[in-house]
Amino acid sequence: MDIIKAALLPHILEVTSILVASLIGWAANTARRKWGIDIEARHREALQSALLNGARLALERGFGGQAAVAEILKHVQISVPDAVIGLDAGKEVLGNLAQAKLQELAGLQY
Repeated sequence: MDIIKAALLPHILEVTSILVASLIGWAANTARRKWGIDIEARHREALQSALLNGARLALERGFGGQAAVAEILKHVQISVPDAVIGLDAGKEVLGNLAQAKLQELAGLQY
């Protein structure tokens, strides 16, 4: 009986270690997906807030047109750089979002 135990023990330990490693990998992947989604949502909220605040500031300072968009983008880059990087938002996308916020606030047309 001891011979059978001695022969099976390495295989049992190997299978157990594979199961534990698989469980840890699954848990890590699940956590990464959940927290990744939460982080992305926070980045989107921060970006939208910065765009709106930047648009308000640009209008209060009397900017219009592309000067207002540039002012908004400057504000966004300063206030939420992590959100811009985390969302991988390009200049064209940010410019479109800035124009939309201006139109939302003041009905400006470009």
